[in-house]
Amino acid sequence: MDRESYESKLKEEGFQVVFRHRDRPYARYPDHTHHGITAHIVIEGSITVTSEGKTATYGPGDRFDVPAGAVHSASVGPEGCLYIIGEK
Repeated sequence: MDRESYESKLKEEGFQVVFRHRDRPYARYPDHTHHGITAHIVIEGSITVTSEGKTATYGPGDRFDVPAGAVHSASVGPEGCLYIIGEK
């Protein structure tokens, strides 16, 4: 699936805000929350996310969703990460 198709799919799912975001290599996000549900689809690179006691690494084509209010942290791989984010 190409970037535009991923963006269209998120919009069809009711995500009102959909945008692309690029993180630099080794970027880190400490524990935080979001007010609404967020969906993330990785396009390039990788990101490792810890949420609800579980840690997983996501690469191109992978999707992870974060429930509203869920405490989570993330670290970006050595090649950085480009992903599409949807927010509800």
